[in-house]
Amino acid sequence: MTLTILFAAGADSWAAYERPLRAALAEHLGNRDAEVVTDAAPESVDYIVYAPDSWLSDFTPYTRLKAVLNLWAGVENVVSNRTLTAPLARMVDDEGLTQGMVEWVTGHVLRHHLGMDAHIVNPDRRWDHQPPPLATERTVAILGLGALGAACGTALSDLGFRVRGWSRSQKGVPGISCRAGEEGLAPTLDGADIVVLLLPDTPGTRCVLNARSIAWLAPGAVVINPGRGALVDDDALLAALESGRLSHATLDVFRTEPLPREHPFWAHERVTVTPHIASETRASSAARAIAANIARAEAGRPLKGRVDRAAGY
Repeated sequence: MTLTILFAAGADSWAAYERPLRAALAEHLGNRDAEVVTDAAPESVDYIVYAPDSWLSDFTPYTRLKAVLNLWAGVENVVSNRTLTAPLARMVDDEGLTQGMVEWVTGHVLRHHLGMDAHIVNPDRRWDHQPPPLATERTVAILGLGALGAACGTALSDLGFRVRGWSRSQKGVPGISCRAGEEGLAPTLDGADIVVLLLPDTPGTRCVLNARSIAWLAPGAVVINPGRGALVDDDALLAALESGRLSHATLDVFRTEPLPREHPFWAHERVTVTPHIASETRASSAARAIAANIARAEAGRPLKGRVDRAAGY
């Protein structure tokens, strides 16, 4: 029987995904007949390749559905959909997604570590012969040790930074001092010079960075958030920036996107706004990850990245 795979992501995505997805499916499924389409009778669909900007919101008619494979790492916009009862898998093992995040995080950590802004914009032509500390003298805290957080932490550790990591459940990553649970958050942040937020958006992670947790950081610490906007208490962040408790915040994600033009983040001299570009799903690598996961399911193996509905990720 032919496998029918419905591509139900944004309308503009199909042009980018059609060829790499068909090629990847042919590679991973071998001689198995499979077709990937943008329209099909619901009762004929075996798998759905999905993104939260999709037109599809009611999964009830898809009675043959084996799994939904999300194109994004975040699933907060679909995990609570009560019509979706089939397994849901978030994007993992996408080397393009991971590499993009590692490059963005490493670049911004190094920017703040080296004090690049003072040299890039120096209208007074000051000759401040003050070298930055070495990476071995800086502590970076990574909140979130999933695939992206672990990869970023490892890259920073390889550069010599003292890296601490925190997650909801205990993880072990070479080169990173790992803690977990509510009791592990304070010692992870205690005295950290830079904090990178890479947690999912769940009820247990919202506003994880607030007035209380900001106070644990080193004076003048830097916040870098490429994870989810809801991880940060915006008012507490702005207050800490105004008081000098924090020296800078580089933010790639926000509660409302695009970030409204009137939002105070845009004009704040200690805030850098980037337009949700820290890591984008790229069609070539994402297609391979999707096809490999479908092949796993067809072979009777567990889906990679299967979402725990109770945990929300």
